[in-house]
Amino acid sequence: MNRLTENKIVLITRPTRLGELIVRFNTVAQARFYVEHLGADFSDYQREDVTYRLALQQAQTSLATLGRVQTVDRGFLPNFAFGPDDFVVTLGQDGLVANTLKYLNGQPVVGINPDPARWDGQLLPFRVGDIPKILPEVFARRRQTKLVTMVKGTLNNAQTMYAVNDLFIGPKSHASARYLIQVGEMSEAHSSSGVIVSTGLGSTGWLKSLLTGAAAITQSAGTARAQHAMQLHLSNERHGRQPPGRLKLNVKTEFAWDSDYLRFTVREPFPTRNTGATLVFGKVTAREPLTLISQMPENGVIFSDGIEKDFLEFNSGTKAVITVAERKGVLVL
Repeated sequence: MNRLTENKIVLITRPTRLGELIVRFNTVAQARFYVEHLGADFSDYQREDVTYRLALQQAQTSLATLGRVQTVDRGFLPNFAFGPDDFVVTLGQDGLVANTLKYLNGQPVVGINPDPARWDGQLLPFRVGDIPKILPEVFARRRQTKLVTMVKGTLNNAQTMYAVNDLFIGPKSHASARYLIQVGEMSEAHSSSGVIVSTGLGSTGWLKSLLTGAAAITQSAGTARAQHAMQLHLSNERHGRQPPGRLKLNVKTEFAWDSDYLRFTVREPFPTRNTGATLVFGKVTAREPLTLISQMPENGVIFSDGIEKDFLEFNSGTKAVITVAERKGVLVL
């Protein structure tokens, strides 16, 4: 076989909803009973599974004609060792691209949409049938790419975690998170539901949800002055800091994927005699990182991109420095 590349092609997959149900209930029949007992349409689960399996088979066949292929399930990503010259292909939803990027160090990622009729695919510009055309161009470095800024969290025990969309720092359950937060010369003790640090890529997701919710709650609460005070202001900042009570809200919350800064948002800050609620939103840069010191005796965690099973402990005395990562993700366009 005449391969177009001797470098390894790593195909990242993820289970379908039906696949996850079979793992949970052992058989298709038991999965069907569970879904239909809840009044849902089991045939939709089957259609999704069949479509994905066909796409996976086609992708593996096409890639095998181009080079050595290793198929890796998403669940193994935290422990998988990527080679520096690997080419990476993801077959799944947008979240699979983000889950993969944070474990890479400059390897290009080709996002394949396995089911265009089901998934819009903001990070999935290609279909399975595009593989024979796109991959040779990627091998030859002729394909345009886009850089994606990532966030990095480093603990005082030298453990690190990267995120492509968001980094969450807070409680493992629904209890309150207690910590000291510091940006530049400003610091404050907090009791909250945790802190979200978002990248430009993640600014269309969790960050947008948080800010939209804050605006809607303020509007419903009543006074025009209160509404104005809660409006998020993304300009006219001084090194990412705003005087307390002067945050304004713009409808537009997104910023560029390759921006050299991040945004942090505190969820549900609760002011008490010992905790404040003024340092709740701002900018994080390489020169001015976000620092958090845990005051939680247990159940404090840091996880990224919604993968709660892959986390760092953030308990009493743990110091986390959150900043722009030294490496960027590379998306093939």
